[in-house]
Amino acid sequence: MRYLKSTVKATLGLLVLLLLSHTQLVNGQSTLFNIPSTDVVPAKKVYLEFDFLAHLESYSNGGFQAYIPRAVVGLGKKIEVGVNVAFARTGTPNSVEIQPNIKYQAYSNEKNGLAVSTGAMLYAPITRRSGTNTFGMLYANISKQFKGTYGPRMTGGGYGLVNRANGTGQQGGVMVGYEQPLHAKVKFVTDWFSGNNRFGYITPGLAFTTSKASALYAGYSIGNNGRKNNALFLYWGITF
Repeated sequence: MRYLKSTVKATLGLLVLLLLSHTQLVNGQSTLFNIPSTDVVPAKKVYLEFDFLAHLESYSNGGFQAYIPRAVVGLGKKIEVGVNVAFARTGTPNSVEIQPNIKYQAYSNEKNGLAVSTGAMLYAPITRRSGTNTFGMLYANISKQFKGTYGPRMTGGGYGLVNRANGTGQQGGVMVGYEQPLHAKVKFVTDWFSGNNRFGYITPGLAFTTSKASALYAGYSIGNNGRKNNALFLYWGITF
């Protein structure tokens, strides 16, 4: 537990330092917490993000930490491509997974507040490959932005898993997200993947605008099934 607490303190300290950095560009939101948003990174812009997840118990009681840096590049024509690298510590040998991804915004109408996107992500283990498999996710979603200073945005869609190993839960489901501004620089955010699988979580939390180009998200992920299947979720992202 002492190690876990020091890890959390160090990560929070890093995030605070990042919040003090100076930026000038408009932030691009590629996800809510877990589900993809209908936004795409603008052409010739780069979005960088660092995710930290932790179940704050000892490893023997199911504790873990995950560190996930990600980078997304806007290619233009409403297309973005990116890659995530997930490092997980569970008390057993550490695991590493690479997650290349692509998203296309098929429709966007700011006047009506509607947007549609579709995309794909590959999940490929780099270490501990025995007992795991390489598989893909395909998804499509639609969002509605309601008018007004504190108008919410709702997102919904579906996902399917390709080549996912048998016995690892549902092969697809729905995804839902809700964003509610509370202040000029604070909003409530929650999202949910259905299914009893590695994606099946609901995550409520808050998003803080830290500059014109960056934001900090803090939430708590609760699994659709399983005792102690939950984790603190922090991430910081910046567009430049």
